[in-house]
Amino acid sequence: MSLHPVIMAGGSGTRFWPLSRKQRPKQFLPLASTHPLIADTVARLSGLAGPKDILCVCGKVHAAQVQRLARLPKANVLVEPMARNTAPALALASVHVGAKDPRGILIALPADHHIAFPDKFRAVLAEAVEVAQAGAIVTVGLTPTHAETGYGYIQVGEPLVGNARSAKAFVEKPDAETARRYLASGEYLWNGGIFVFRADVMLAALTEHAPQMAAGLEALRAAAGTRRWSAVLSKTFKAWPSISIDYAVAEKAANIAVIPGDFGWSDVGSFAAIAEVREKDPHRNVVAGKGALVIDSSGCVVLGGDRPLAVVGMTDVVVVDAGDAVLVVPREKSQDVRKAVEALRAKKWERYL
Repeated sequence: MSLHPVIMAGGSGTRFWPLSRKQRPKQFLPLASTHPLIADTVARLSGLAGPKDILCVCGKVHAAQVQRLARLPKANVLVEPMARNTAPALALASVHVGAKDPRGILIALPADHHIAFPDKFRAVLAEAVEVAQAGAIVTVGLTPTHAETGYGYIQVGEPLVGNARSAKAFVEKPDAETARRYLASGEYLWNGGIFVFRADVMLAALTEHAPQMAAGLEALRAAAGTRRWSAVLSKTFKAWPSISIDYAVAEKAANIAVIPGDFGWSDVGSFAAIAEVREKDPHRNVVAGKGALVIDSSGCVVLGGDRPLAVVGMTDVVVVDAGDAVLVVPREKSQDVRKAVEALRAKKWERYL
């Protein structure tokens, strides 16, 4: 058995402006620690796989940064010709692995999440690999800690083997009342976008459940290892829809298993979430940057640089100094940062994006 973690680093979100930009999206930022999120993702795989076995899927504009920050061989950075969501990204990785070992195991991981307890995380992945060897497509469901409306959920079904259960249903982000019902039932886990599967199993599932991708898959498999690869890859991606692996396969296939995980997971989805994963001072402030000064304030997230940034007498605000742009927003409104990006785009201030 060969084991290949696949880090999905194609995101270009706007929730961390002004730190995140087109050239430096969230996965390249040191949000949960002093290291970029993608570097933390690679580091927590130690003991499961070495750099020669880890793959990363990303766009051309980010390929050099991915290789440098993740410290991977150049051949292990799989470049998408254009952004096409997680199903095409994992199809590309499955063809790449399957060309050498059809039964090779892939562990698909987002590049921009945080795990507080890596040992527990690796133990869950090891169990998922065993289940995937037998032919299941395994997802890791995160044990919910509260009635969250910002995540999708997985309804667990019948026991399979060990801690694995059948995945009864994948459901979209719920409203508050539905989320509370999910939490109270004990039947639902958060969907963190982590999947474990054999290359041949995933390719078969995509062919069956995403027929619009079938012809492209065959063309890619035929071109693997040949000079035609780049041209075929570009043509294939252009024809494929932008579709998630959840929609393309997980919601349709009968061989989906779910294993619960409780290892301090966070998707670090906003500046407010930084307070959940970073060390805080006695007044619940998260402070970073040599020039950051926080005085008579509590519950604040203050991210500065070398120049002085003073926050005085504030409660529960986010203040970010990126050098050429500054953000100030209440913590409870931190998801609205994208509105600032939209406003900048409307003004055609592309140099700040």
